Amino acid sequence: MMKKNVKLRLEEKMLLGYVPVILMIVGIAIVAFQGLNELGRINKRILENDAQVVQSADRLIDNLLAQEAYGRRFLILQGQEMREMFWQRSEEFKVLVDRLKSFAVEENMPVVRLASLHDEFEDLYRHAFSSSGSPEEDQVREMDGKMGERLDDMIALIQTIKDTGRNSQYQKLLKSSSISTNTFQTILLLSGLGILFGLGTIAAINRNFSRSIRQLKQATEQISQGKFDHLAEINTGDELGELAGSFNFMARRLLHLEEMYLDSSPLTRLPGGVTVENVLQLKLDGGRPIAFCLLDLDNFKSYNDRYGYAKGNMVIRATADIIISAVGRHGTKDDFVGHIGGDDFAIIVSPARYKIICETIIDEFDKNIPLLYNPEDRTRGYIIGQTRQGLEVHFPLMSISIAVATNEQTKFNSYIELAEIASELKEHAKALPGSLYLVNRREKTDEYPKSEGFSPKVVEKTGKR
Repeated sequence: MMKKNVKLRLEEKMLLGYVPVILMIVGIAIVAFQGLNELGRINKRILENDAQVVQSADRLIDNLLAQEAYGRRFLILQGQEMREMFWQRSEEFKVLVDRLKSFAVEENMPVVRLASLHDEFEDLYRHAFSSSGSPEEDQVREMDGKMGERLDDMIALIQTIKDTGRNSQYQKLLKSSSISTNTFQTILLLSGLGILFGLGTIAAINRNFSRSIRQLKQATEQISQGKFDHLAEINTGDELGELAGSFNFMARRLLHLEEMYLDSSPLTRLPGGVTVENVLQLKLDGGRPIAFCLLDLDNFKSYNDRYGYAKGNMVIRATADIIISAVGRHGTKDDFVGHIGGDDFAIIVSPARYKIICETIIDEFDKNIPLLYNPEDRTRGYIIGQTRQGLEVHFPLMSISIAVATNEQTKFNSYIELAEIASELKEHAKALPGSLYLVNRREKTDEYPKSEGFSPKVVEKTGKR
């Protein structure tokens, strides 16, 4: 009979004990839900607001540089199409500025000042467009200086806006870390109360929650310090796991944006050499057939020396536009365009597409780049220069040499192997006159690559087109 009473008492204790357990579980659920909900809202604001500010700032700089390039092209070439593109970029710039106003990152973002400077910038070009005849050299220099000042001021303001967006991201990450810490402490307190009543199951639940939240806290702290490669390894399959998945996605996205920002060319906004190497290695690891193309401009240095770095930059940007257009028209969505640096570019395309892409690039290059020479040099077909000894030297008009290396016949384990073949082939292509492309047709063990060439015009009597 005593045992029966003891059972009942134990049973009552168990029943009474479940009350705080249930209350504790409900309390943990409420706190966790509130914390997760707040973290989700913060992450959503980062992705939909702050990240959009940074992205819009990048697009503003691209648009502004493009508008400035079209304006200068019109002043040089007097092409109506360039003028129309200038004003089209102007409208796109204003749309982006209006979009920035809708993002409430900080009230003191200098968006209004940016719009005012852009109006002044357009007024200078409008005056230049409407000027009749050839202005005096002093006037041209003064107007060019004012345009440059406005352009630099606007880029500085856009950079300030971009920094504001990033700072807002950082502050939200700090707030996210604080929320995670508070949530952790509250759940730990509730778990301690459950442990105080001797419920081992609560201890297990507490350990599970504590481990997950601790990892989120550590990951948040690492992200707040700019270590975007630190991921939270939480595979619980519950809300914390989903939050960790969203958190890791955000970290990877931030890391990707940082890598692109640091590696991209400031002139063409194309991915740089590090990204080219990573993408090439990734495609090789995937076992996919690819054609790796190295593109280099011939006689670019002589043009740069003759016309100046500003015109040289125009050539680089025009070449980038030609390459992007050709790959966009004839390539696939998986194709890649990169700017290694200087006058060197790289594209990674399907082997079935490289021929039409290379031919299109060569055709557009030989059609458009000569327009960047003055009429006298263009008609003559070369630039006249002098050596240090005073001897006259003739430099041909710029051409483009393309080296194409594929992995169709040979498996390459490293991008270095394929890049070495392409580099060797490029040197051979540059030794030949005119714009052309050469394609590797042998295995990597051969001493010399067997190549097929293409040129849009007859080159001596080699039988090339």
